[in-house]
Amino acid sequence: MNERQEIEAVRASDTERERIAKQISEATAEGRLSITEADERLERVYAATFRHELAEFVADLPQRQAPARPLERFPTRLRLHAAIAVVVSVLLIARWVAMDVPFFWPAGPMLLLWGSFLVHTRAVRFGGVR
Repeated sequence: MNERQEIEAVRASDTERERIAKQISEATAEGRLSITEADERLERVYAATFRHELAEFVADLPQRQAPARPLERFPTRLRLHAAIAVVVSVLLIARWVAMDVPFFWPAGPMLLLWGSFLVHTRAVRFGGVR
């Protein structure tokens, strides 16, 4: 082994083998691989010992992008701002219930909280603020 292969010589896990096998199966279902070729690749995938050996089995197949989680499209600052606004709103409402006041006084502070969130969202979306 040369120096590069020694660095990459990390044993492959069953999970990694299954991920590669799934990519091969999906490529076969799409018609990119014949059944015979897929069987040959799958045999070699399950016989592979090291991670770097697995990459060659899917190198000629298009790589799939992992689907983005819905919240990841929002910057962390916006998610944090929304979380704080939710927590403070819940606390304000709980305080209002405990006070037994006839009018809904948390509306003012909540309007400021959610208004600031809306302004922040617009600034991030249109102003490029991160």
